This record gives sequence, C-alpha cells and structure tokens, in this order.
Amino acid sequence: MRKLVALPVLSADALSSVAYGPEALLAVLVLAGTAGLGHVFPVSGAIVLLILVVGLSYRQTIRAYPHGGGSYIVAGDNLGPVAGLVAAAGLMTDYVLTVAVSIASGVAAVTSAIPGFASVTVPLGLGVIALLLAGNLRGVRQAGVLFAAPTYAFIVAMFVLITIGLVQGIGEGFTPRPDPAVTATEGVGLLLIMRAFSSGATAMTGIEAISNAVPVFRPVAWRQARTTLSWMTGLLIAMFAGIIVLAHVADVVPSGQETVLSQLAHISFGSGWLYVFVQAATAAVLLLAANTAYNDFPRVLSLLARDEFAPRMFMRLGDRLAYSNGIILLSLAAALVFVAFDGQTTALIPLYAVGVFLAFTLSQCGMVVHWWNKRSPNWRRSLAFNALGALLSFLVLITAGISKFTSGAWVAILAVGLFLLLTLRIHRHYSSVRASLRLRPDTAPAPQHTTTGPPVNEEREELPDDVHHLVLVALATLDLAGLRALAYAASLGQPVLALHIGLSEEEARRARAYWTAWGDHVPLEIVVSPYRATVAPLVHHVQALHLQHPGLTLTVVLPEIVTCHRRHQLLHNRTAPRLRRALRPLPKVVITAVPFHV
Repeated sequence: MRKLVALPVLSADALSSVAYGPEALLAVLVLAGTAGLGHVFPVSGAIVLLILVVGLSYRQTIRAYPHGGGSYIVAGDNLGPVAGLVAAAGLMTDYVLTVAVSIASGVAAVTSAIPGFASVTVPLGLGVIALLLAGNLRGVRQAGVLFAAPTYAFIVAMFVLITIGLVQGIGEGFTPRPDPAVTATEGVGLLLIMRAFSSGATAMTGIEAISNAVPVFRPVAWRQARTTLSWMTGLLIAMFAGIIVLAHVADVVPSGQETVLSQLAHISFGSGWLYVFVQAATAAVLLLAANTAYNDFPRVLSLLARDEFAPRMFMRLGDRLAYSNGIILLSLAAALVFVAFDGQTTALIPLYAVGVFLAFTLSQCGMVVHWWNKRSPNWRRSLAFNALGALLSFLVLITAGISKFTSGAWVAILAVGLFLLLTLRIHRHYSSVRASLRLRPDTAPAPQHTTTGPPVNEEREELPDDVHHLVLVALATLDLAGLRALAYAASLGQPVLALHIGLSEEEARRARAYWTAWGDHVPLEIVVSPYRATVAPLVHHVQALHLQHPGLTLTVVLPEIVTCHRRHQLLHNRTAPRLRRALRPLPKVVITAVPFHV
C-alpha cells in the first residue's frame, strides 16, 4: 500500500478523534465555569506532549516489529501471556468503544446540522451498526480512493475551518466575544483537571493502528510505516491544537444540542455549503473510523483463538474471507453499549480512556523489555522513548481510572477483569482437552486394511451384501479422538481412507510427518485450505469421490469432542451437523460421529 493511501486508511480512527477529543476536554473544564476554561491551554499542551511522545514510541515499535506489532503480540512476547491477555482486553474494549463512540459522534454531527433527527439518535446509530455489519460480512475492505477520500476530506475541512476561523479572529483583532453563558457546578481542583486531561487524551485513540499494519506497506515496509506514522502524528497535533485555539478565540463551549465543531463551522461559514461540507466530512470520517474496528477486532480475536484463549470458531473465515463470527460479536457488543448509554458521546467517553491507555502502557512496557533483552544498535535511545511513553500512558491510565471511576470507567475496568477471567478459563479447558487427547506409548493398535467386492451401481442396497463401503475418516490431528475414529472405521471391515484438511503447507507437511511416524497404516490424503475453511473442502472431496465411484456407499467418520459441561461445547467446532446439512442432498453418503468424552 502506498503512503498516500495508507495514511488516510490507517489514520482514520486517530484523526477523526479530534471531532470529540477537544469537545470532551472542554465539557469537563466548563463544569468549573470561566475559571475552569482558563486551564484549557495547559491541559491541551500536556495532551499534545503526550501525543508526540507516544507517536515517537510507536516508531520504535515499528522498527522492532517490522511484521506488525500489536499490543497483544508485543506484551505477550516480552511480558508473558497474562500481560498479553490484559493488553488484548484493553484492545477489545477499545475496538467496541471505537464503534460506539465514532457512531455516536457521527450521529451528533448529523443531528447538529439537522436537529429534527435528534429524537431518533439511537435508532439512527443502530441502523449504521447494521449497515457496517452487513457490509463487513460481505467482505468490504478498506482500500483505494473510496476509503481514502473521507479522511482527506476531513483533513481539508479541519484546516479550512481552522485557517478561516483564525484569519477572522486576526481581522477582528482577536476582540473577545461575550463570555459564554456557563454556570460553575464544580470548583477548579486537581480531580477536575485530571478528568479533563484524561477526557481530552481520547484524541489519541487509534494512534497504534499503523504499527499493527506494517506488512501492508510497500518495501521497505517499516520505513514507509514510520514516515506515515510521523505524518499522522503531526496532523493530529495540528488539528487538535487548532480546534482548541479556535474554540478559545470564538468562546465556544459544548452544548447538548450542537457539537463544538458545528458551532465553530456556523460562526465561520454560516449555514452555507462550507458548513455542510464540514459536517458531512466529519460524519463520513467517523463512519470510516468505526469501520476500522471491524478489521482489527476480528483479527485480534482470531489470534486469541489461535493461542487457545478464545473459542476456535473465531478463527474460521466466512465465504467472503472475513472473520464473520468476530464481526457479529463486535456488532452485538457495540450495539449493546450504544443503547445502554443512549448514543451520547459524552456518556461514552469515560469508558474509552481506560482500554486505550491500558493497551498503550503494556505495549510500551513490552518494548522496554524488548530493547533491554536485544541490545541492538541504538537500543538505549529506543528504550528511553518507549520508557517515557510507558510512563506517560500509565499516568493517563491511572488518572482516567481514578477520576472517571464513578462516571463509567468502572464498566471498562470490570470488562477487562471479566475478559481476563474468561480467556484464562477457556485456555484451561483447551489445555485439559489437549492432555486428554495426547497420544501415549501404549496407544491403540493400528487398524487393518480390508477389501471389498465390486461396487453396486445405483442406490439399490436392500440387502447387506449389496452395500459396498469406503470409509472416510476426517482428521484434524492425530490424537486419541482421531485414533478412536480410525479404530471404529477399521472395525467395520471395509476399506478406510483418512483425510486431513491442512490450513497451510507447513501444517500439511507436519501432519504427513506425524502420519509416517505413526506407521502409515491407512492411506492418507491431505487437502490444503489456506483460507481456514474445513467443511467446504471436505464436502468437495466427498463429492469428487462420489462422482468417481458412484457404486460405493461413502461413510464419513468424524471424531467429535463431547464435554462434561454444555457451556464448554461452544468452544469446539460443530463440524458434524454442518457436514450433515451439506452432504444430505448426495445419495449414498452416511455421516457417523464417534464421540470422545472429556
């Protein structure tokens, strides 16, 4: 991917956050009235410094992980699996809230321009989530000018708004406008400043996206990614600072009826076409930002499933080569959060900072350990950048957790805790099953080959002697469940053929080596399915055998894991019912499941 395309596609989440980050900052400070608004520049300056430091820190991550270094991978590699899971919990919370907050902010941009839609905020947001769900299930991908245009339009709109607003301020000699009608409900104190800082820091969401997607760049990928990250950081700082300065010059404060950006656009452009352009560009880029989570959430979930911390069904790609189950889960979670908080951006923001900065902190701490262990050239400088990024991210995390705990941060903290508990229990279950399935030295004897007479054509097997079998044993791996299925197949006294669906060439070679070491007692065929599909290749193979030997009755034997608790059954693939439905139209095909109880 070229930098000109990668910048808007991968930066949409981060850059679009200036639509709600500055407003979230002002919404807290305005609680203290004019005295609170007087602290806007010091707090904003601290946030700009934080953006700069974290941006420089992620440049080091890109150099260390040229194949992509998400928080889950970096923390897991350097701090251990539990730290990786905590980082993943932060990421998953972040992605769900990215959808909810981006859509809430986008709907607010629409209702600011068209106040008549304010009464249908929640249905409108749910409709957008449904559209994103449908589009991503059909395999929509972020690529090309189609997805770059909204971000570039938003960048142009923001710089036009900031430039014209400041020019108008210069023309008026920065004459102060009448003070906004605000009533102080709180005093200026440390807790208020901490809340404002953590709220404004949500403008950093999505800053890690480029470090996650290094392989999509053209060679040299890591250099291109670092350059793109630098541009994104610069644009984010310029737009964030510009909006804050413009809001201060124009004496604009958050309003429940109209967003800060809409108020600024009204002051500079009236209700003309430039105002419409600003609002349309804002809504479009926020929709695109919500869609970025649909790429990242299912991918992280598939990594967790690969490492046996999530149900294996999240590794399965749908017909459109998308992680359909992860997309559906994200949509349901985002819709639930959106409805629970009535689609209000200000109500959702307190939940946001915890997950974002939890992932930031663990990722940067992991990088500190990485540089300390590797001691590669310039490691001290890289370690210093990542250590500073980790320290500042941790301070924001603690600030958000303390200052916003009662405002909703407790929900995010609880979600992280429950996520960690659930993933560890899932991993424990898979470990227990793996131990039960592990082959032992006294493993069952090998099944014997048998022969049959000539096959009978057509489906007219009214007598036992008329039935001529070929038994096909579908094996995911050679374990005790697989050997039990092979033993059952051999006991039928008919020819046996084993079939393995490999998800890569490397896995296929490994399966062939295991089979040879076992003794190659039964013929084995391996079908490579690089798109992680298992049912479709198996069905196609059975169909091919049926066409080649129409006189044979094909018995497909499947090893099936049966768990003691029904809830654990969700963690295992339900291949037998899916195969049964797919093969039912074919004559002379029988599906047999051989249970293995764990």
